[in-house]
Amino acid sequence: MALSTSRPHHLLRRFHASARALARVEPHDFSQPSDYLGSWGERPPATVAAGGGDTREAWARLERLRKGYAREVGELRRQYAYEAQLLEAERQRKAEARAEAARVANEERKAAKAAAAQTRAAERRAFELDFRQALMKERAQKLESWRNKEKLKAQKKTDHRELLRRQGSVWVSEDKMEKKILEAIMHTTPL
Repeated sequence: MALSTSRPHHLLRRFHASARALARVEPHDFSQPSDYLGSWGERPPATVAAGGGDTREAWARLERLRKGYAREVGELRRQYAYEAQLLEAERQRKAEARAEAARVANEERKAAKAAAAQTRAAERRAFELDFRQALMKERAQKLESWRNKEKLKAQKKTDHRELLRRQGSVWVSEDKMEKKILEAIMHTTPL
């Protein structure tokens, strides 16, 4: 897939050199090849004569690089696993601390709730006891009042009967008799 077809042209314009920039003379002077590095010069005749010794050395160096890389990767993986274990242990410790704090707070809340319930129950029992005592006192007062009223009624009744008995035995003269009969008819009193 070509770059020009996959992306819009106005985005790719800055990645392409203009014709004027390509026509500009390059002011940079490149360095001459270095014999010390042997990077782009001819190979020394000794290695060529050895029959590909440079290739063997390159393969050996590549193998050493692979082993060194594998060693470094193994060390990094061990270090990462150790750090991951430390982080997991720290996370677990924090989770346990949070769970313990939540458990302690829950126990404290339950204890406070139980204490409040006990206090309310004690207050309710005291109120019920006071209420019962007040009710018993009121009932006793009502009973005493009723007994006094009954005694008073009985006393009035006996007094009235005694009065009637005494009045019944009184001799009434004939001139007052008519007046008494009219009075008895007008003001009847049940016995």
